[in-house]
Amino acid sequence: MDSQKVSRDEGNWAKPVASLAPSHVPQGALDTVGGKKVLSPIQGFGKMWQKTYRVSLAGTGVSPQQTIAVWKEEFPTFWPKGSQFHAPLTGIAPGEVALLQASLGGGLKLSTGILVIYADEESFTFMTPQGHMFAGWITFSAFEADGETVAQAQVLMRAQDPLTELGLTLGGHRKEDVFWEATLRALARRLGSDVEPETNVVCVERRRQWSRAGNVRHSSAFRSSLHSATSPFRRKTL
Repeated sequence: MDSQKVSRDEGNWAKPVASLAPSHVPQGALDTVGGKKVLSPIQGFGKMWQKTYRVSLAGTGVSPQQTIAVWKEEFPTFWPKGSQFHAPLTGIAPGEVALLQASLGGGLKLSTGILVIYADEESFTFMTPQGHMFAGWITFSAFEADGETVAQAQVLMRAQDPLTELGLTLGGHRKEDVFWEATLRALARRLGSDVEPETNVVCVERRRQWSRAGNVRHSSAFRSSLHSATSPFRRKTL
């Protein structure tokens, strides 16, 4: 039995990869992560934060397993308007790469992606690539508390470079909080709960890692802005 459990657990983890290679690039998506490495919070630049977003599904009768099944299957539909998550053709599974676009304001969009590093019946975890706004992990889970199911998104992150650290300090952190609160609110409504999400933010480490300032050369925010700015010229040449 123990050997079967170990084997099953191993199947929930992504195999190590030297660089990302999206298996599918949908029409309208921009692949800025192909060939990039993934970065943990240790490899980021800014202060380290742990952000926890939770919502109770009290009265819905759904189990943690049912919650995660719906969350995986319909993940893109819970994102706020203006942002897009291009799920892999095989769904949210270990080792898959998903492309995404997030609004930066002013009509600009950040094109980046994630690697699914873990997925089972009660949780799944994304890891960010070089160029993302932050270096870190995002874990989505569901569990029982006081006899009711709770859905949770937890982020452990650092800004990847000085530019995104500045952006997060000047309102980006609050925008991220609003984003995940809206996502959990949409999930809760889908499952029949009208409870409002709760947010808890903890600064785990205040030190900035200046040795990682060079991460800015991979910035997807810069590349996405450049792509948007030059699009009129590209259209004229077609």
